[in-house]
Amino acid sequence: MTTAAVAPEQFYQAGLHVPFIAPWSNETPLPGEIVKITGRGGSGIGYADELSQADRRRGTLWVRQAVQRGRGTSNLAAVHPLRQRQAMSHMLCQVCGRTTYDDSFARWGERHLVITRAVGGRPISDGEKTTSPPVCEPCAVESIGACPHLRKGYAAALVEWTQFWGVAGIVYDPTTLQPIDPGGTGAEAEDGLAMVPYESPLIRWTLAARDVSTLHGCTPIDLADLATYSVANQNPRPAGAPGHGCRRPVRGEEHVSR
Repeated sequence: MTTAAVAPEQFYQAGLHVPFIAPWSNETPLPGEIVKITGRGGSGIGYADELSQADRRRGTLWVRQAVQRGRGTSNLAAVHPLRQRQAMSHMLCQVCGRTTYDDSFARWGERHLVITRAVGGRPISDGEKTTSPPVCEPCAVESIGACPHLRKGYAAALVEWTQFWGVAGIVYDPTTLQPIDPGGTGAEAEDGLAMVPYESPLIRWTLAARDVSTLHGCTPIDLADLATYSVANQNPRPAGAPGHGCRRPVRGEEHVSR
């Protein structure tokens, strides 16, 4: 006998549905002294009191932040690092926190819905990098009307599979151990964070705040068509692609292990 997953509690603020990945005022940053460490593969940053199982994922150091969802006031413009990572890893809806392996996923031919900010309406393309977790159908429709960022322009696509690419975070100078402005790292930047691939030497000097994945098998879609979109009118899966709705492992994971 299997036990159904417990749906996360839903919270509302000023009439708005607070996204699962939004942080709350009681979820303050936690202390952690950044130090230089040397391990397998070379040198990089770590915490002076580091607990690798809690502080690292795929060999990369992550920011520390308290977890008290629903306590205090939500910050709808920010992202909680742990919940964003959970949503990216387990394909959870970024708004309600429920799985996106649902009835719509089956109807769409085992594809997940991804929505990104896109002023000017540029469509989502294959191989595009994103820090946005998927969205379930009801939350997608709700978000377009409620989210001020998306009201400025968005793009939506049904995605066959995703692959971990790297992280968005703060890169530290190997000599001074001071944060480097994202513009000075040579990396792409998003919301003041440097986008660093796992294969980059910078990954060992990066304090991660968000997971970054690439999107593959993308079918751009108008949200008005979601309710009637079904596997019957989708294109076949490209040859050589993994099964629909799958995630490929990270290439070179061994390069970022401590």
